[in-house]
Amino acid sequence: MFAMIEEKPMIRCERTMVIDASPEAIWNVIGRYMDLDEFAPLVKSVEALTEGADGVGSVRRCHFDNGTFLDEEVMEWEPNHRMRVRMFSMEALPLKEAQAEICIKPYAGGKSQIIWYLEYRMKYGPLGWLLGQTLVKSGMGKVIVGNLKGLAEKVKSPRAIAA
Repeated sequence: MFAMIEEKPMIRCERTMVIDASPEAIWNVIGRYMDLDEFAPLVKSVEALTEGADGVGSVRRCHFDNGTFLDEEVMEWEPNHRMRVRMFSMEALPLKEAQAEICIKPYAGGKSQIIWYLEYRMKYGPLGWLLGQTLVKSGMGKVIVGNLKGLAEKVKSPRAIAA
């Protein structure tokens, strides 16, 4: 008989930053779902794959400098609070499945705490899981930190406030 191999739980990579802006000001940036490339440093461009207002069901394709892309669909959308996306079409990544969430929480002094996390399941069985816990988790953490820094800069820019 073949023994069933239990699938490992999703790996979680989370980063937090306090930004000197209200939740509404931050949402004015991240709530423009098709404009991720305005603050995410690794995203070269974004292509809208759905039409209409941004929200649950919106799908975007994120293009990267190396010619690869991944698609993201909004699964949960709570303006000024949080959004959760499911990632797919990730052929260039060793991921079987992935989702990300951005949470905005009011913080002292009119600031906001942003919690950005990515949960993912790796391809390639136990070896993939080990790589996911080490190299991939470290790399994803750097991507999230870059996105948070870009978001903080974008929120401070006059163009973001006017939008």
